[in-house]
Order: sequence, then structure tokens, then C-alpha cells
Amino acid sequence: MDFTIRPVRPEEYEELGEVTARAYLDDGHLDLGEDDDYLHVLRDVAHRAAEAEVLVAVDDEDGTVLGGVAFTAGGREYADIAVEGEAEFRMLAVAHAARGRGVGEALVRACVDRARALGSTRLVLSTQPGMVRAHRIYERLGFVRTPERDWSPVPGLLLLTYALEL
Repeated sequence: MDFTIRPVRPEEYEELGEVTARAYLDDGHLDLGEDDDYLHVLRDVAHRAAEAEVLVAVDDEDGTVLGGVAFTAGGREYADIAVEGEAEFRMLAVAHAARGRGVGEALVRACVDRARALGSTRLVLSTQPGMVRAHRIYERLGFVRTPERDWSPVPGLLLLTYALEL
């Protein structure tokens, strides 16, 4: 592995915010315009870091931000679907240029490790139907679909859910 996973630093907020927004825009999974309110949410790493643990993958050679993810315990304000005793990760994103290096899987594994360290019974997540590459990572790591928990944050957007029993 030629990158490191660690907590994000304030000086990396802007770069990670742009990586996250670009990942969502470039993959075309959401019908987002450049001025969409959700892009502001994706770019607001400072808010995420205040509400959850934000992990970042950085290149060991030049320190470039390669990707990131937000992790939270269930029952906290930043959790979308996790309840007490569970943990959740959100906004997993990998820079286009860093794809194929194992960054996404490493970030998910870091969340699994963090959930186990907290004593969580389950790690859960929501994902868009078109994020097939991410689904393959989740399934390879043992996550299973939990269709009974699928939900819509806004009309017309169905989010699929996965869970990993810990």
C-alpha cells in the first residue's frame, strides 16, 4: 500500500471536499448541477469532522488526498440509518486518478476496524443503485443487502442499504 489512512486534518478539508464532490459529480450517480445544495454538503468536510470521524487516504509520496469517508456511531446526529449499537459510514469517495489502488477498500476496512473497536454489533451504510464498484467492495468484505432498510432521503432517490455483522 502506497498510501496512509488517518483522521483528516483541517488543512485537508478543502481538498477532500473537492474529491468527494467530484466523485459524486463525475460518476453521474446523482442528477446534480454545479450549484446543487448537496454539493455544498459534500464539500463541507469541516461540518462532517465536527459531527463524525472523517478518515482520509493520503499518498505516501506527495501527500495528495486520494479519498475519504465519514464514520459515526449509531444514534448520533450524523447517522442516517445506524441505531444504538451499530456504526455507519457515509460519503465514501475516491479521486478518479486514485481508482484501482485499493483506496476505497482500505477506507471501508478502516471503518470496519473502527466499528469493532467501538464494540458495535453491525456496520451499516446507504448507497445509490448505480454505485456498482462500491457494491462489489462491500460484498467482497462480507456486507449483505438489507432491503428492508432501503430509504429515500428525497423524492425520487432510493438508497440501498448494506450491513456487516461484527
